[in-house]
Amino acid sequence: MPIIVSRLLLAVLFATLILPAGAADKKALVGGRLIDGLLGSPTANSVILVDGDTITAVGSTDTLPVPEGYEVISTEGMSVLPGLWDMHVHLMITGHSDYAYWDKAYLNKLADEIMPASAEQLLLAGVTTARDLGAPLTESILIRSKIGSGEIPGPRLFVSGPFIQHKPYPGTEAFRWGVKGASDARGKVRKLAEAGVDVIKMVDQDEMTFAEAEAVVDEAHKRGLPVVGHSHRPEEIRRGLAIGVDNFEHTGLAAAPEYPEDVMTLLKERTATGRVRGGPLYWTPTVEGLWNYDSVIANPEHLDNDCWHRGLKPETIEDIKASIAEPKNLLYFDLTPKRKPTLIRKIHQLREAGVVLLIGTDSGIPMKFHCQSTWNELEVWVNVMHIPPMEAIRAATYWPAKMMKVADKWGTVTPGKYADIIAVRGDVLKHINLLQNVDFVMKGGVVYKSEGRPLVD
Repeated sequence: MPIIVSRLLLAVLFATLILPAGAADKKALVGGRLIDGLLGSPTANSVILVDGDTITAVGSTDTLPVPEGYEVISTEGMSVLPGLWDMHVHLMITGHSDYAYWDKAYLNKLADEIMPASAEQLLLAGVTTARDLGAPLTESILIRSKIGSGEIPGPRLFVSGPFIQHKPYPGTEAFRWGVKGASDARGKVRKLAEAGVDVIKMVDQDEMTFAEAEAVVDEAHKRGLPVVGHSHRPEEIRRGLAIGVDNFEHTGLAAAPEYPEDVMTLLKERTATGRVRGGPLYWTPTVEGLWNYDSVIANPEHLDNDCWHRGLKPETIEDIKASIAEPKNLLYFDLTPKRKPTLIRKIHQLREAGVVLLIGTDSGIPMKFHCQSTWNELEVWVNVMHIPPMEAIRAATYWPAKMMKVADKWGTVTPGKYADIIAVRGDVLKHINLLQNVDFVMKGGVVYKSEGRPLVD
C-alpha cells in the first residue's frame, strides 16, 4: 500500500476513534412512548429524527418513516422524555458534611476534579441542563466552557458564579461577594455580567439596604440577567418581591408551619400580573433533602451507592465517606425534624398562589449526591406532595427553559430544538421512581449512555 494512502487511512481511523460516543450525524429514536414536555397526550410508538445536534422531525411509526442513512436506536418499551433540568445544583460540593473544611481543603481542586465529576454524574443521571448557583467565578466559567466545547462531559450549564449578599460568611469570600452601597452592588453585578454569567444569585437580601438590593436586581435586569433569591425568611421574600426577584429558592421559614398571610397576599398580587411583570413568578422549593432525611437515618444504604464516586479520587471518596459516617449527628440537619412537617403545607400554599414551581435540588449538600438528587426530588413531588407526574416532568423540562428564556432551543422534544433526550424502561407517568435508572441519555445528538451503560471514560 502506498505510504500516502496508508497515512490517510490511519488519519481517518484516528478521527473516528476520537469522536464523542454515539456521534453519528443522523439518528432515529424509534418505538418508545414520547412525553414531549408539552401539554398534549404522550405519543405511542414514537419516532424522533435527529440530525447533528438538532431534532428535525417527530412523529410515530405510522406517520414518520425513517429515511435512509439514519442510525436506528430502539426505544421500544421505554418512556422517552426531554433531558431533565436541575435548576439548583452546586458543582463545587459533593455530599461532604463539613463546609468550613471542604471550602478550604478543596478550593484548589474544584476545576480539575470536583466540578468535572459533579457535571458528569449529573449528565449520566439524565440531567442534560443544570443551573449552578454558587461557585468561584473563574471555575464556573471554565467548567461551562469545557462542557460546551466537548472537552469534558456534563449538562449544558447556566452559572451564577459567586453569590451576592450583604457580607460573605468567614472563609467563603472566593464564592460569596459582599456589597457596600448601591454603587458597589451595581459594580459587582457588572463584573459578573462582563465575565459571562447567566444568572445573578442573591442571598440574605433582607440584610442589605433596600437601595443595595434594588441596585443588584436593576443592574442585572438592565443586562438581561434573571435574578434568583433565597426565601428562608419572610423578609427575604417581601424584599425580593419589592425589588423584582424572578425566582425564589427553597421553602424556608425554618419550622414555621406556613407562609404568613401578608406574604401570601403579596405572592398572589405578583402572580396576578404575569407577563406585565416580565413573566410568571418562579419558585424552586428544593424539598427532597429535607423530606428524606429521616429515611436516610433509618436506611443509609443509598450512601454506599458508588455512583457518586465517579470522577473523584480515592482519597476524596474516603474523605466524604468519613464525613457522613454518622448521618444522625450532622448539625446541618438539626432542625430538619421540625421543618419536615411544614413542607406539604408550604408547597400547597405556593401552588395555590400561582407560582410556577421548578425542579431543583440543592444537589451537593451533605449526603445529597449529583447522581441521585434530581430523581429523588421528582419522587417526593409526585408521591408525597401529590403533584401530577406530567406537571412534575414539565417543571424539570419545559418551565426551566421558559424561565431561562431559551425555550426556542431547549425544554421539549420538538423539531428545531436541541436533541437533549432521555429514555427509561417502563411507564414513568405511573412510576416516577423509574428515573433513578435512566437507560439512555442523549445531549445535542451525542449519546452518553445507552442500555444503562455510560459511553464516556
